[in-house]
Amino acid sequence: MFGILASIIDGVLVGLVYGLAAMGLTLIWGVMDVINLTHGMMIVAGMMGLYLLAGAFDISPYFTLPPVLIGGFFVGVALYWIAVHRMMGRPPLMSLLSTFSVNLILVGLGTAIWGTALFNVNVSLPGVTIDRYTFPGAHILTATLAAVIAGALYLFLHYTRLGKALRAVANNREAAELVGIPTTRVLAIAVGCGVALAGVSGMLIGTLFPFTILSGDGYQLKSFVVTVLGGFGNPVGALLGGVALGLLEGAVTPFVPVSWTLVIEFALFVLVLIAFPGGVFVSRRGAL
Repeated sequence: MFGILASIIDGVLVGLVYGLAAMGLTLIWGVMDVINLTHGMMIVAGMMGLYLLAGAFDISPYFTLPPVLIGGFFVGVALYWIAVHRMMGRPPLMSLLSTFSVNLILVGLGTAIWGTALFNVNVSLPGVTIDRYTFPGAHILTATLAAVIAGALYLFLHYTRLGKALRAVANNREAAELVGIPTTRVLAIAVGCGVALAGVSGMLIGTLFPFTILSGDGYQLKSFVVTVLGGFGNPVGALLGGVALGLLEGAVTPFVPVSWTLVIEFALFVLVLIAFPGGVFVSRRGAL
C-alpha cells in the first residue's frame, strides 16, 4: 500500500514540472488567444540547452537554468515577430498553422543535426528514504524549483508594472491601448515569457528522464491536458492541473505499462474538454 502512495507522491513532484510547462502555454493563450504549437519543441530546446551547456562547461545541470531561461525569452520574442505578429486579428487557424510550420522547421533542423539519438544527463543527489522507498533527490529539487518559478511568475503578474500590463492586455487589448500600454511590445514579452517557461521546464525534465529531439510531442500533449484541466489563460490553474496529472500518473503507473500513460492522458484530455469546457481549476477572476 505504501508503494502506491510513494508512487503518487513522486508523481505529484513530477506534476509540478508539468504544471510549469503548461503555464508557458496558457500564458500565451491568455494574453493573445494563440495556441503555440512550437511548445513541445521549445521544451526539447530546454533539454538540449541543458545537455550542451552542462557538457561543454562541466557544470552542475542546475546552473544551466539561468541561461536557458534568458535564452528561451529571446527565442520567444523572435518567435512572436516571425510567426505570431502578422497573425494577430486573423482567424485562430492562421496562428495555429504559422506556429506549426515553425515547429516542423525546428524538428527538421534538430533531427538533421542530432538525429534521434537518446540523450541523458546524469544527476546525483541524495534522496529521502521512508520505509523501503527512496524519493530521488533530483525529483525533490526539480519540484521545488518548479514551485519557486511558478510563484515568481504569480508575483510578476500581480505585483509588477509589466505584469499588470500583461494582464490588462489579456483582459481588454483595446482598452489597454487607450491608456497608453504598448500592446505590441507587451505581446512580444508574453510570448518570450511563455517560451522561457517551456524551456526551463524542459531543462528540469531533462534532469529526470532521458530524451530525444522527438520527445516534445509527448510533453506537448501533457501540457494541453494540464491547460484544459486548469482552464485556458489561467496560470494558477495550470499548476494545479499539473499536480493533478502527476497524481494520476503516479496512481496508474503501478498498474499499467508506462506506454499506456499517454493513451490515458489523451482520453482524459477529451473527457475534460467535453465535461468541463472552461477547465476544472478555473479562476473566478478570469484569465490571468
